Amino acid sequence: MASPSLNAFLAQWATIADLGSVTALLQWDQETGLPEKGNGARGKALSTLAALRHEQMTSDALFDSLQAAEAEDQDEIGKGQLRQARRDIEQARLIPKRLATALAECDSRNLHLWQKARGENNFALFAEGLEESVALNRERAACLSPDGDAYDAMLNLYEPGVTAADLVPVFEELEGVLIPLLREVADSNIVVDESPAQGHFAADAQRDFAVMVAKQMGYSFEAGRLDATTHPFCTTIGANDVRITWRHQEDDFRPALYGIMHEAGHGLYEQGLPQEWARTPLFQATGLGMHESQSRLWENLVGRSEAFWDWAMPQFHQAFPEKNELTPRELYPCLHTCRPSFIRVEADEATYNLHIAARFHIERALFAGKVDVAELPELWDDTYERLLGIRPTNAAEGVLQDIHWAMGAFGYFPTYTLGNLIASQLYEQAEKELGNQHEAFRQGEFSPLRDWLRAKVHSQGCLKDTRSLVQEICGESIQAAPLLRSLSKSLERVYGIRVGASSA
Repeated sequence: MASPSLNAFLAQWATIADLGSVTALLQWDQETGLPEKGNGARGKALSTLAALRHEQMTSDALFDSLQAAEAEDQDEIGKGQLRQARRDIEQARLIPKRLATALAECDSRNLHLWQKARGENNFALFAEGLEESVALNRERAACLSPDGDAYDAMLNLYEPGVTAADLVPVFEELEGVLIPLLREVADSNIVVDESPAQGHFAADAQRDFAVMVAKQMGYSFEAGRLDATTHPFCTTIGANDVRITWRHQEDDFRPALYGIMHEAGHGLYEQGLPQEWARTPLFQATGLGMHESQSRLWENLVGRSEAFWDWAMPQFHQAFPEKNELTPRELYPCLHTCRPSFIRVEADEATYNLHIAARFHIERALFAGKVDVAELPELWDDTYERLLGIRPTNAAEGVLQDIHWAMGAFGYFPTYTLGNLIASQLYEQAEKELGNQHEAFRQGEFSPLRDWLRAKVHSQGCLKDTRSLVQEICGESIQAAPLLRSLSKSLERVYGIRVGASSA
C-alpha cells in the first residue's frame, strides 16, 4: 500500500501525465487529419503545452514532494515510481524552459516541412528546419550531459544507459556478417519470384485483412484505432487509448500488413501496461529497444512464419480472390528475401539492420560536428553504397525517407536494432518455456505467446531497465546470436545459405 507522501506525489504527477496525453493527442491529429494551414497554430499550442509541462516538472513543489516520498519507506513498486520520477525530473530540470518550448515548436514546424519536402523530393525545403533542430538538440545534449558525449545524451533519451561505445561492437558484428551475406546471396544467382505477393490489392481489403490479423494478435480496437498517415506509428494518448496508423501500396500487400502487425505489436505492449499504474511514472515501456522488440517479434517471427500463413491463407483468399491459388509454401520465399533496398520500413529481415547501421554512423558524425546538414544527402548516399552496395537516386528514397529527424528524434534509430536482437532472444526463451509455437499459430492461437510477453515484459512497465529485464527473462545479456540463428533458418531455406559462423 502506497504511503501518504507517495500518494501526494503521484497526485501531482497525474497532472503532468495529463498534459502529456493532450500533447500526444494533438501530435496524433497533426499526422492524421490536421489541415495544412493549421500547422502554425498547432505548433504554438504544442509549444504552450511543452512550457506548461516543463513548469510542472521543474517546480519546487514537485521536487519537495518527491523528496518527502523518498524519505519514507516504500515497497518495491513505490521505490520504482520514485526512481523513474527522479530520473525524469532531474532531466527536465537540466533543460531551460526556453529550450523546451523552442524544441516543441521546431518539431511541429519541421513535421510539416518534412512532409512537403518528401512529397516534392526536395531536401532544400527541409534543410533550414533541420539545421535548427540539430542546433537545438545539440544544446539539449549539452544541458543533459555537459561533460559527456552529445550523441550519448541523445541515445539516453530513448534507451537509458546505452552509449555509442556499447553499440559500436554490435554494429561491427552485424556488418561483419551481413555485408558478406549480401555478396553471397548475389553470387548464388537465386532471384526470388515475388509475384505471389504482388498484384492489385484494394486498399479497403488490405485494411480489413490486416485489422483481422491485429485483432487475432490481441490488439483491442475498443482501446485503439487505425488511421492512415505518411509514416506509420503507434501512440498512447492514455490508458485504454492506444492508436496505430498505416500506409499501403496497391500493388503489394506486404508493406501494409507487416506495417500494421508492427504497430499492433507496439500497441499490445502499451495496452498491456498495468492499468493501476496509469498516470504514474511507471506507466511506460523500459525503453524503445524493448518496445521495438515487441513490434519486430510479431512482424517477423510470427507474421513471416509459414505456420502463421497456414492459418491466415484462407482469410487472405477471401480478401483477395484473385490469389485463391496461392499457398503458404509459395508465399514463404517472398517474405524472406535478402535484397538491398532503399526504404528502411520496407527492408527485409536480413538487410534491415544495415539500414540502421547507416543511420547510426551518420548521426554520430552529425553530433560530433564532422558533417553539416547540407552534406547529409551525399553522406547518406555514400553510406548506403558502402553498406548495402546501392546508391539512392533521389532524396525521397534517401535522406528524406524517415520522419524521425523531423521530430528531433536523434538517437532513436539504434533502438530498432536493439529491438531486433531482443525480439529473437525473447522468442527463443518463450519457446523454451512454452514449447514450439508453430502448431498454435496454425490454429490462429497467438494468446499463449501474447500472454507470456504480457507477463514477462508488458506487466513490468518501466520498473526495470531494458538490459536488466532481458537478463532476468533470458538469462543472458543482449546479443546477436539468436537473431542470426533466426535469419539462418529462413535464408538457408530460400537461398541455401547459412548466416555467419556465429549463427551455427
